[in-house]
Amino acid sequence: MKFIVDAQLPARLARELAAAGHDAIHTLALAKGNRTPDRDITSIAIMENRVVISKDEDFVTGFLLRGAPPKLLLISTGNTSNDALSHLLTKNLAALVAALAEYDFVELSALAITMHA
Repeated sequence: MKFIVDAQLPARLARELAAAGHDAIHTLALAKGNRTPDRDITSIAIMENRVVISKDEDFVTGFLLRGAPPKLLLISTGNTSNDALSHLLTKNLAALVAALAEYDFVELSALAITMHA
């Protein structure tokens, strides 16, 4: 699966996704880095068929109102350490990939994976 990890999340998530065999980039790798506007991230997601991984509710609004980005993984853990976030994503990666194969909007919290229809 192909992912683009938004600026509020650590670049290490993209590296861990890549190590697990996925095509993953972080906004730091883009020309504007972590200052890349959401609309540009959405455009990249559309052009390259990537799932946007973000904590940003603006992506939820865009998804619900415009269907863009076409696939979204919302991280709704609140404030958590990078280690805890990394562990949570790694522990749930297979289930998240399966959910994203079937649903366009998936949410990961500290306690659950929620698929939004």
